[in-house]
Amino acid sequence: MSQLSHTQSIGIMLLMAGLLSGCASMFSGTLPHSAGGEHRAPNFNAAYNKPYKINGVTYYPLKSAAGYREVGTASWYGSESGNRTAMGTRFVPHGLTAAHKTLPLPSRVRVTNLNNGRYVDVIVNDRGPFKKGRIIDLSHGAAKKIGLHGVAKVKIEHLNSKISQK
Repeated sequence: MSQLSHTQSIGIMLLMAGLLSGCASMFSGTLPHSAGGEHRAPNFNAAYNKPYKINGVTYYPLKSAAGYREVGTASWYGSESGNRTAMGTRFVPHGLTAAHKTLPLPSRVRVTNLNNGRYVDVIVNDRGPFKKGRIIDLSHGAAKKIGLHGVAKVKIEHLNSKISQK
């Protein structure tokens, strides 16, 4: 009986070790792989990081987002659920993502709602917004986190590759 108990104990310990190692990415400072591979550095040879034209205007993606800061008007989008982003991943409205015209894809930025001081860290994985005067389109989930309903004045700041601790 004690042999069976010992074997069960080893089995349980191995199972727990396996489960805990599967959660390691949650604490390792990297984004989970389920984000569509968006935790990697930008691929500047990819089509989504090359110049592109929308409505007769050519946009030139930046070669680096280091030190990037911008203040302007943000909006949100969410009805495109299931559509593909510029990176080819599925758009998830409740996710924490955004669209920007020129930041390299993917980029991590902090978006602060200047009306209330609330902020959210998002992955820029799409292109847009293409409406005059807007600098970033947030997913509905990201907009909700900072209390953005419609449009608001925001500050965008590039984040390094590590997840910031709040």
